[in-house]
Amino acid sequence: MTIEAIVTNYLNAWNETDAARRRAALEALCTADCHYADPLAVVNGRDELDALIAAVQRQFPGLTFSLAGAVDRHHAQARFTWHAAPPGAAEPAAVGFDVVLLDGDRIRSVYGFLDKAPG
Repeated sequence: MTIEAIVTNYLNAWNETDAARRRAALEALCTADCHYADPLAVVNGRDELDALIAAVQRQFPGLTFSLAGAVDRHHAQARFTWHAAPPGAAEPAAVGFDVVLLDGDRIRSVYGFLDKAPG
């Protein structure tokens, strides 16, 4: 799987509101002991990451995450910028920059930075 496909699938998991489909996506994408950290949250494992995504969806319903530029990769790591916006919005409500560490074709760790947080 290409890194672009991994990142796209990862962002799609953040957009998936069906709990069973989101969980299946995370199981396919992330190692069992995956780690996620951003300025607002630190979670470990697929269960906690799934719960974090569900909480973000409850707090900001309708926000859709999308890739905002090219994915840059070397060795087993990649970085990318994302936008989150309601459908049809003129500008994103949130902008972030993530670094992912890979274990083969699976995400082992995500380190997120928020350039713009929703109000």
